[in-house]
Amino acid sequence: MQIGLQVPSFTWPGGAQAIAPILARVAAAADEGGFASLWVMDHFFQIPIVGPVENDMLEGYSTLAWLAARTERVRLGTLVTGVTYRHPGVLVKTVSTLDVLSGGRAWLGIGAAWFDREHHGLGVPFPPLGERFERLEETLRIAKQMWSGDAGAFRGRHYGLAETLCVPRPLQRPHPPILIGGQGERKTLRLVARYADACNLFAFVGPDVLRQKLDVLRRHCDAEGRDFASIHRTALGSANLTPGKQTAKDVIRQCETLASLGFQELIVNLPNVEAPAALATFAKEIIPAVREL
Repeated sequence: MQIGLQVPSFTWPGGAQAIAPILARVAAAADEGGFASLWVMDHFFQIPIVGPVENDMLEGYSTLAWLAARTERVRLGTLVTGVTYRHPGVLVKTVSTLDVLSGGRAWLGIGAAWFDREHHGLGVPFPPLGERFERLEETLRIAKQMWSGDAGAFRGRHYGLAETLCVPRPLQRPHPPILIGGQGERKTLRLVARYADACNLFAFVGPDVLRQKLDVLRRHCDAEGRDFASIHRTALGSANLTPGKQTAKDVIRQCETLASLGFQELIVNLPNVEAPAALATFAKEIIPAVREL
């Protein structure tokens, strides 16, 4: 079992001027402490489940590029990019650039988008859900084509590209892994089976729901002629290692449960990630204990 780290909030003591030094310390601790991956949300406004909309929020890919220069081994991605935020060709070029400059550590994390307030607030079109899924599938097809080396045209219902040129190509072959976030059984998990290298489900829904979601994904894989085992299965959860909340043993037990269900990576966010002790506990007690699960 691998452990990834998501940083969903940048509202830390010291205000905006403290964000860079704190984030640098967090990234270094994750890189040196054995975390497999480091993720940021791709939002322009803070989301309600994390904090008030006025709280600090950094643009995702600028942040990942900055993190790439301050880390050496940890994988980097957004959890996840809303398909509406960037034109597909620009998004693929951005991830390709991150992969080249990070030495082959980029992921494309993507989903159908949901946070209407930031769309309306910044003037980003927010089409209906059905259209967003259509755009998501076209974006996945465009990414595959651009990363294949085929520079030909792409013609879809929503996007038209005269040249799918992507030079330099990413360092990873055949391309940076694609992770689709979400657990909708009819559309999202079908797209995972058809296009993705990884899925991301919510750990908080509990073992029974997670088992059901993986069963649905397995059936979609069977329908697509895809090997279920080829999909990297990740779950997103929280770990609060403050006194009176959770202990390292609690997190280890959660990893054991997830591993028994068939998950290979737990991506955690920590409400006190800026405190060195939380990341040190993961590095010294949790990551070594779950490595062989």
